[in-house]
Amino acid sequence: MDDALQLTKHHGAGNDFLVLVDTEDRHPLAPELVRALCDRRFGVGADGVIRVLAGRDGADVSMELVNADGSPAEMSGNGIRCLAQAAVDAGLVAPPHFTVWTVAGVRGIGYTAGEVAGSAEVSVEMGKAELGPDQPQQFPDRRARTVDMGNPHLVLLGPDPAGVDVAGLGPRLQEVHPGGINVEFISVGPAADELSLRVWERGVGETLACGTGSSAAAAAAHSWGLVGDRVAVHSPGGTLRVDLEPDGIRLAGPTRAVAEVRVVPAEVLAAARP
Repeated sequence: MDDALQLTKHHGAGNDFLVLVDTEDRHPLAPELVRALCDRRFGVGADGVIRVLAGRDGADVSMELVNADGSPAEMSGNGIRCLAQAAVDAGLVAPPHFTVWTVAGVRGIGYTAGEVAGSAEVSVEMGKAELGPDQPQQFPDRRARTVDMGNPHLVLLGPDPAGVDVAGLGPRLQEVHPGGINVEFISVGPAADELSLRVWERGVGETLACGTGSSAAAAAAHSWGLVGDRVAVHSPGGTLRVDLEPDGIRLAGPTRAVAEVRVVPAEVLAAARP
């Protein structure tokens, strides 16, 4: 059918996205369609949908990111890494280095194809972390700090996040921050220069990993003297590497292509959750 959309699905450490290559800007994505596509029971399932558009401000391509609830998002570290794989697979860019325009600024990409088909190692220049004031807590093992990575984050240091009620605390913490906020629950370890993380993402809910969240967590932990300049961040979906460099943060990790997806928007909407 002429109105069918061809998308690809990718994930970075379990943080998954549907990607639509639309360099001619012919297929704007309505919020209700994004919600229907991202639904894991009534749709395809994803944490968000990305459109790959023509480059702006000198960048090779541009990213438009919409959260699973249909709201726009400024930036996603794993999302831009998934976009990079889709753009390479579509022949829009040539590795090992290219650039992507985002609402948060132009980001540089480093790309190496993996040995297994559909796999790649992708790094992204995340820019500098803007640290908010330290918010000391009553106990020495509990601290909090806001971090701006082009999108807003609240990093909470405490015991092992495996026991945290993320689904309960995430929405409550968002309510006290106008416009919402991404919330990272972290602890130090299991080894030196490593963090364990669970995350509640604004507009999505709990996800298996978060690139901007891992960057924010590493920056906050470094500011507290808990980790060095190179940090491994362990999330339920996998491990991402964060390098805290003098000119900004570099995020790196594996990316996997999952599937090619053909959808007819009218059919997706007709099948949407009641």
